[in-house]
Amino acid sequence: MKIKSALVISTYNWPEALSLVLKSVVNQSVKPDQVLIADDGSGEKTKAVIEQYKNQIGVPLEHIWHEDKGFRKGKVLNKAIAHTYADYIIEVDGDCIMHRDFVKDHLSRAKKGVFLYGSRVNIQKDYLETLFRKQKIHFNLFSKGIKKRTRALRIPLFGHFFKSSPILSNKVRGCNISFWKEDVVKVNGYNESIEGWGREDSELIVRILNNGGVGRRLRYQGIVYHIWHQEKSRSRLEENDEIQKLAQQKNLVWCEDGIDKYLKK
Repeated sequence: MKIKSALVISTYNWPEALSLVLKSVVNQSVKPDQVLIADDGSGEKTKAVIEQYKNQIGVPLEHIWHEDKGFRKGKVLNKAIAHTYADYIIEVDGDCIMHRDFVKDHLSRAKKGVFLYGSRVNIQKDYLETLFRKQKIHFNLFSKGIKKRTRALRIPLFGHFFKSSPILSNKVRGCNISFWKEDVVKVNGYNESIEGWGREDSELIVRILNNGGVGRRLRYQGIVYHIWHQEKSRSRLEENDEIQKLAQQKNLVWCEDGIDKYLKK
């Protein structure tokens, strides 16, 4: 049976990067059933980019937006996940250009009770002018302007050597992850007590693992190319660390401030 899938793209006020990401959605060898932009409060330019791509992608493209009140990525992701009719969620950040087979790779490894996490190739700062001028979305091992270039190797056969594990990996990144909607709902989604940059993704994964889920690394598959940008403020990282540590120490499954308030009763 075909899995109903949604690609959820989180973004905030970088329409130039989002445009390249959406261009890479158009280029996908296998399309998701739905694309959702989880927008943490961007302005009109971002809205215009989304409108521009609505007729190009070939599947429904929806814009889930809330007011800009600081970094609240977990909250807007909860809203997007609650909104989707898909069974399987693939998440990527709005500054990560997807390899042509990105969606295909995630769906090919989808298995009940398992979440997937992939790597990212880094597009370097001094290449940005060329990147945006050429509107480049195709890269390979030998491309200019990238580092961590071995991560650009796509060899699906090698992916078989990476097995599922119940242990939190330090390789988990919210910019390249996928999971079953039901597994997220069971732990009440992203913890909205986490605001500001950091740990919103890994704290969710901790609770999924505590609930019996396992993770599998997507290596040599599920490739994204992360566009360089200035680091976001880490002023809340210490507090967010404590929230995650509590979930680990107390084996927590449920967060009080989560996705349940957006789900249809």
